[in-house]
Amino acid sequence: MDKTFAGSMAAIHDIRDGAVIMTGGFGLCGIPENLIRAVLEKGVKDLTIISNNIGSIDLKKGGAFGVALLFKNRQVRKFVGSFPGPVARLDWFLDMYEKHEVTVEIMPQGTLNERIRLAVAGLGGVYTPVGVGTELAVGKETRVIDGKEYLLELPLKADFALVKAHTGDRMGNLVYRRTARNYNAVMAGAAAVTIAEVENLVEPGAIDPDQVHTPGIFVQRVVKGELFEKRV
Repeated sequence: MDKTFAGSMAAIHDIRDGAVIMTGGFGLCGIPENLIRAVLEKGVKDLTIISNNIGSIDLKKGGAFGVALLFKNRQVRKFVGSFPGPVARLDWFLDMYEKHEVTVEIMPQGTLNERIRLAVAGLGGVYTPVGVGTELAVGKETRVIDGKEYLLELPLKADFALVKAHTGDRMGNLVYRRTARNYNAVMAGAAAVTIAEVENLVEPGAIDPDQVHTPGIFVQRVVKGELFEKRV
């Protein structure tokens, strides 16, 4: 089954206002930059972004990169992730936050990763000691197991997962390059629709099956990225 699309805009054609979107990457490493630019151009709003961090910015020139573009364009209403980073200190982001135009849900990176993995595995939750006795525990179910208190963390699911791979075939089998695998690998499969942008698009059979990191069954759409800035 050929899952390729002609371009990034075509691949994200049905993302609507209010969508929940996972975006792979760690900092600017392995981000689906072409798909993010397409969402920016499409202009959909009230998005929930699930990502390790809120993109990045150029502190000297004020430019935004990655999902920070979507925040700066006021397309996001909620961020779920681990690291707001330097973006959270900028005047335009603080203004959005203070006006309640955007909400932020922060958690440790391990918890974020595990909650996404739960959605892929079809599990109902996990008990973790991380966050017990902190603000992260407010409103969450707790349980004492073998004399130790744990928090119940629930799965994180999305409407769309935007991921970046080094190589992919037309059936959606993906190979990541080194640390760019990061959150891309776990997010593929945690959404109703996974859209993968790849640097190299190859024909089925060109990838050694033993080298496939994400099987095509977890990917619904594939697009060859138009422009890779590779700031990292």
